[in-house]
Amino acid sequence: QVQLVESGGGSVQAGGSLKLSCAVSPVSGDRYIHYCMAWFRQAPGKEREKVATIRTPSIPPYYHDSVKGRFTVSRDNAKNMLFLEMNDLKPEDSAVYYCAAGPLGTSCSNYWGQGTQVTVSS
Repeated sequence: QVQLVESGGGSVQAGGSLKLSCAVSPVSGDRYIHYCMAWFRQAPGKEREKVATIRTPSIPPYYHDSVKGRFTVSRDNAKNMLFLEMNDLKPEDSAVYYCAAGPLGTSCSNYWGQGTQVTVSS
């Protein structure tokens, strides 16, 4: 079982920034670089949505239209870490943010973290 632990959530005012982190513990014998990684979010009363994914260096990251130009996903393969830098935050970005992982070539959602709350006030 892959272990995922998010951190970095909090409360900010609109226009502010936050950086989320996710520490990844691969399945024994596997390597972090073999995983597709993603950030999802879920606001109250709404379905969970994929915010960003990052796979291999040769594949451009995916971003949900609502966060393009404001959010940046990155990974540190040497430290088994995933990041989501969020700038120009809007109240509609408020949600629980989840780190997720899966084998390369999948939807990056086989394994999930516990989530971290992001609240943006106007």
